[in-house]
Amino acid sequence: MDIDQPNIKRWIVFYPVYINSKKTVAEGRRIGVSKACENPTCVEIGDSCNHLKLPFAIEVDKAYPRDFMQRGRVRVLLKKEDGSFYNPSIRSRKELMLQVAELVPRHHGRTKKQENPSSTSNAGPSKSVKGGKKKK
Repeated sequence: MDIDQPNIKRWIVFYPVYINSKKTVAEGRRIGVSKACENPTCVEIGDSCNHLKLPFAIEVDKAYPRDFMQRGRVRVLLKKEDGSFYNPSIRSRKELMLQVAELVPRHHGRTKKQENPSSTSNAGPSKSVKGGKKKK
């Protein structure tokens, strides 16, 4: 094992399902629907952790056991080696999930996606209309 590489096996595991408002508690959601966000991705969660000044690692090849079709998870480190927190406002998994769920809807990738379709949707109906009688 390389000394420069941190041991991420002991970091907190964060699946996107944990904060997905489209999922039920039985399907894996861990926070309330009102605080959850719609279909988060690992990249958005990773960017949110970066914004919160937390070390993270995205594992693309892993999947949530209850929903193995959705690939990816994020490993996050909350405490330093001396026991102090990287971000004092985040002291538990639950607080991490709530903070990330608040940041994901404001992610720059989501706001760009919402702006583009609205500007191109001004076109009229594209259905061609033929006149005349049908031949038998």
